[in-house]
Amino acid sequence: MGQFSDSWAALRAAVAGLAPGDFGRPSGCAGWLIRDLVCHLIIDAQDVLITLATPAESLPTRDALTYWEVTGTPPGGEDPLDALTVRLAAAYEDPALLAFHLDDVGSAAGRAADLADPDLRVGTKEQVLTVGDYLNAYVLEWTLHHLDLVAHLPARPGPPATGLAESRAMFQAITGFRFPATFSDTDVLRVGTGRRTPTDSEKSELGATAARLPFVLG
Repeated sequence: MGQFSDSWAALRAAVAGLAPGDFGRPSGCAGWLIRDLVCHLIIDAQDVLITLATPAESLPTRDALTYWEVTGTPPGGEDPLDALTVRLAAAYEDPALLAFHLDDVGSAAGRAADLADPDLRVGTKEQVLTVGDYLNAYVLEWTLHHLDLVAHLPARPGPPATGLAESRAMFQAITGFRFPATFSDTDVLRVGTGRRTPTDSEKSELGATAARLPFVLG
């Protein structure tokens, strides 16, 4: 659960450090500006609060790895929630309001996570997980979106190294594929999820797996 707190705090700090003009720049999520991504993070924080307040009595049906479902189809923007996120982000108009809302709701989600019993069972997406597994699953979510946030802002701080390493390990376990050791943690996550096209040399190292990319998590 400490990884959740560290990854989430680093991501929120990175958003807080953005300049107003940064919110109109592209993010690492195809079709989304940074303002759209930040709006998505607000929704994510709300989901964390809702889930932590939704206890379940039945036995867990998922863990931190099986929480994720893998497809080969990247989002195309047709999903109603994705479309709503873009409209909501535009409605804020002033980027400072977006940053304030994320800090407000995000801080509450962070406090709720710190106070939660890791063995408590909670329900989300019609599945049951322990709080510990649910929050561990979000380490990967926060790390990927932190990479998205700084994809076109190289001067901004990226995710914590520990979160990157943990996310790489989770991603490889989820997909069942171990990426070459020559790939950095960032490369594994960006190339593996389709956020970046592998170079010719990377394709050669990946072998037959290159044709299976991307592994899209949902």
